[in-house]
Amino acid sequence: MIAIDCRYIRKQPSGIAPYVQSLVDWLPKLAPDLQFTFLRHPEADRLSHEPNVRELVFPYEATGPVTMWAMPLLADLRGIDLFHATFNILPAGLRMPTVTTIMDVMWMQHADWCRRPGPWGYVETAYYQHGIARALKQSVRIATISEASRREIEAIDPEAAARTRVTYYGVSEDWRPPKDDAEHEFAEKMRAKWVPGARRFVLTVGQFAGYKNHHAVVRAFARAFADQPDVHLVLVQRLGRGSRLLPLVHELGLGARVHFLKNVPFAELRALFWAALCLCHPSLAEGFGNPPSEALGAGCPVVTSNRSSMPEVSGGAGILVDPESVEAIAEAMREVARDDSLAARMRQDGLRKVQQFRWKATAEQTLAVYREVL
Repeated sequence: MIAIDCRYIRKQPSGIAPYVQSLVDWLPKLAPDLQFTFLRHPEADRLSHEPNVRELVFPYEATGPVTMWAMPLLADLRGIDLFHATFNILPAGLRMPTVTTIMDVMWMQHADWCRRPGPWGYVETAYYQHGIARALKQSVRIATISEASRREIEAIDPEAAARTRVTYYGVSEDWRPPKDDAEHEFAEKMRAKWVPGARRFVLTVGQFAGYKNHHAVVRAFARAFADQPDVHLVLVQRLGRGSRLLPLVHELGLGARVHFLKNVPFAELRALFWAALCLCHPSLAEGFGNPPSEALGAGCPVVTSNRSSMPEVSGGAGILVDPESVEAIAEAMREVARDDSLAARMRQDGLRKVQQFRWKATAEQTLAVYREVL
């Protein structure tokens, strides 16, 4: 019996939830000879109807003190041969072999990039560092979502790297180009709805955090399109309206040309990818990098960083730049904007590249890790 912690599947979206959902969707079908227990959040509906699955509601937050220190006392884990902790931290006291998925180790290497302001940020840092350190030391196998993350694990703990396997993050096939004229028209409607006054726009997607490098995006945009007032910048930020960027926007005289969006429905967000000049994602580090891979799937040209996992995800399809060079980012955006043939080629290259990252393959790679442990 394999237990998988599925509590990130819930109403509040996150980057981990699609990964866990892929395991729920594919593993019972790929391994009918195995039995699975899915730990379910109380907000989630039934996860699976496959005959080799049972579900256990565990009414505690995934990232909280009960998960970290009391799970074996409160969850019925009798008969479990292997436990898969799917979100970076390994609970204490588990007596069966464990696999932990570590998306990245930024909390260990660059905590200042991750933590929120104020005292609670330091509590959060200590929590994640404790849970990740336990995972590195005690997990029989570690799954991580890119070769870049595997290298970062190796830099922290070479012994843990020997137990680490890459199970690439996937991209849903819902991330695709427009199919017909009606969807092209829908993309134009979404441009008018979300980016009023813009003839063209650059898109940036992702929570506001230091390592996302959004300050550099704003500066590069100002440099690239200073003389093109009909080109705008859109930042879709899950955790807020980018208030810390607003002073910079006003300082650079961008005014109404920069739009901060949140809570954009999926179909409308995908349409923004369809309509954008490019996605600009010069992140300093990523475990995998969802926005670039989703942009590739949607047929949107990608300008991204030449470090961390971004070359793995976008190399051969996107333009890779030094994320610490505002001029390099600006020149890449200008290049896509002024060269229609380059943009068209990038769209086609992206559609080919994204085929390397599908959720079924993620589940197959994860199943191979389970069988290795068992």
